[in-house]
Formats: sequence, C-alpha cells, structure tokens
Amino acid sequence: MANTFTQLYVQLIFAVKGRECLIPKQHKELVHKYITGIIQNKRHKLITLDCMPDHAHILVGLHPAQSIANLVNNIKTESTKFIKKQDWMPFAFSWQTGYGAFSYSRSQVPPVARYIKNQEEHHKKRTFREEYMDILEKLEIPYDSQYLFEFYD
Repeated sequence: MANTFTQLYVQLIFAVKGRECLIPKQHKELVHKYITGIIQNKRHKLITLDCMPDHAHILVGLHPAQSIANLVNNIKTESTKFIKKQDWMPFAFSWQTGYGAFSYSRSQVPPVARYIKNQEEHHKKRTFREEYMDILEKLEIPYDSQYLFEFYD
C-alpha cells in the first residue's frame, strides 16, 4: 500500500473581535498551551505560535486530513470557549471573522518561526495593520481592502 507524504507549512493569522486587547500577557502561556493541544489533537505539527493581546500568529506543519479552514475554525471556536471560561476574562471574547493563511517552503520555516517568536519586538515599531499589509504585499497576494480585518490603529 502506498503512503502519503506531505510537507505543508502554513502561517495562520487572526485577530480578536474589535481588535480589543483581551489576551493578557500574564495569561498568554495558558492560551498558547490550549491552542497547542487543539492543533496536536488534529494531528498537525505546531512549530510556533504567539498571541499578542489583540491577534495571533501560528506556524503549523499541516496534516493533509484536515483543511486549513476547518483547522482555523477549530482553533478559534475551542479557544474562544476556553478563554470565556477563565476568571481573568471579564469581557465577552471572540475572534474576528476571517483569517490569513500563508504557505511557506521548508527553507522559509526557521525565519518565519523567528519572526513569530519576536512579535512583541515587532509591534513596538509597527502596527498590526502595517505588519499584515506587509505580509500580503511581500507574498504578492491580491486583496480588496473592504475584506481585511477590522483595523483600529
């Protein structure tokens, strides 16, 4: 019987609804662990992730048995339920509709992972809007600005 071999690396980006800063720094690691569990339970390989207070970046080795759309839906739905149950969440929490999913070759994985791990430093110099627009432009992805995230910066 033939085996299936894949090498699918995808960066996922999505934002908190209203771009509210609802993921406190002191609870970020707890959110990371929960999202890691979601990804691993679906047989994907988490490479790295970083949740900023108002958005998330995830780099994953995608398992071909699940679509990107279903993976993102699982992450957003399950992490929303988890975050809403926490005693540190006094506000309604949800992720914005939509997401960015960007594919990379194996050789691009280390620099993308480093970039994700250094989110706090990047956002001292650039807004999320600037960062996201830069990714779209560098990867030459055509877009209609009316369908982008709700940016409030």
